[in-house]
Amino acid sequence: MKITEVHIYSHTMPVKNGPYVIASSKVYSLDTTLVKLVTDNGLFGWGETCPVGPTYQPQHSRGAVAALEEMAQDLIGANPCQPLLLRRKMDSLLNGHRYAKAAIDIAAYDLMGKHFGVRVADLLGGAVTERVPSYYASGIGEPDEIARIAEERAAEGYPRMQIKIGGRDVAIDIEVVRKVWERVGGRMRLAVDGNRSLTTRDTLRLSRECLDIPFILEQPCNTIEEIKAIRGQLHHAVFLDENGEDLNTVLRAVGDGICDGFGMKVTRIGGLHAMATFRDICETRSMPHTCDDAWGGDIIAAACTHIGATVQPRLCEGVWLAQPYVEGHYDAENGVAIVDGHIKLPRGSGLGVIPDETLFGAPIASFG
Repeated sequence: MKITEVHIYSHTMPVKNGPYVIASSKVYSLDTTLVKLVTDNGLFGWGETCPVGPTYQPQHSRGAVAALEEMAQDLIGANPCQPLLLRRKMDSLLNGHRYAKAAIDIAAYDLMGKHFGVRVADLLGGAVTERVPSYYASGIGEPDEIARIAEERAAEGYPRMQIKIGGRDVAIDIEVVRKVWERVGGRMRLAVDGNRSLTTRDTLRLSRECLDIPFILEQPCNTIEEIKAIRGQLHHAVFLDENGEDLNTVLRAVGDGICDGFGMKVTRIGGLHAMATFRDICETRSMPHTCDDAWGGDIIAAACTHIGATVQPRLCEGVWLAQPYVEGHYDAENGVAIVDGHIKLPRGSGLGVIPDETLFGAPIASFG
């Protein structure tokens, strides 16, 4: 099986009841980039990448399009059933830009699953559950409002809540954490996510003033060096998120004992092939982690759910989807959705999602 065509699409996704507020930005809408690979046997596969604007990470939507255009023509003739060789081919064509390469990787896994008549989760080692736990990520808000949201999500069945903080007086963030704990107690696991915005001083204060509340501190500071400097003084477990740029960084963080787990994005690390390696590293060292992405629609959602379904349950911190914040689905029949705080693993071959192409309009670029 050989790739004969590559089509690139751009699709705008307004944020429902926006903006979605994190420490670095307010998000009203996002442009997601989709890739359709067509092969010589008539099969096709879909991939997607959707950075949360240009400041969350060193990635942005126009960069994704440019990177894909740089590689696309030279991917004609490649075999999508060889994900390792496909990754090496992409690396020979373009340095870095893993988030763009991930869209090709995801589309290749979709094609591979269709070719062999199995789900992507089977290609990644096998699903351990058909009902994948999710978690809810609040935006930054006032203490009473975030506590209300937490209580509602606990009642819906979410096993975990991520509380966004940062970009303001840390005393307000401490109040948010305390009010959430008062409302939900031990009904949900809690992660407190600074999205790189806290100083070491404020991170230490937050941890010291919340000694009685069990939560994970997720990416509180901007750099690994800052986190490493205060690691021994913190009273809470630390997860890396944005700093987990690649497998080399993951190995460093695990080897140096910098963190206790990870919030990981499928597109950030380079796609499902790299994500499976990351999963196995974490399993070797018993490190909990999430299987997420920054944003996106049904393609990203399906990819995250498939890899999430293969993670040992004791290490799975959940799969986050943008689905609660976006309207509608690419696939009206098989769209991926969170129900009672969990996600049903798609059942069709490949990703199990076939988008309605008319939603995206004409491709912005085609090769082949």
